[in-house]
Amino acid sequence: MTAPHTSLRLRVSPGATRPGIVGRHGDAWKVRVAAPPEGGKANDAVLKLVAGALGVPRGDLELASGQTSRDKVVRLVGLTRETADERMAAAIGDRT
Repeated sequence: MTAPHTSLRLRVSPGATRPGIVGRHGDAWKVRVAAPPEGGKANDAVLKLVAGALGVPRGDLELASGQTSRDKVVRLVGLTRETADERMAAAIGDRT
């Protein structure tokens, strides 16, 4: 039996003074990271932040699209969409 997997849409604000999960942005999750959008630093910070919010290892996440865009899609293994959305909602305001 394969583990559940899903994708999350993200709207990212790099270079933020207060990183964290902000809330919904349409059908995406709005996230802020302190890292600048240079050399993949913001992408790494996004994956680390989301992994912490979801309570999964960083290796269970993959940036599927949006490497150079504020709009990103992250694939994750081990959670259903409903569980992922619940955990992201619970992390709003946390500075993970």
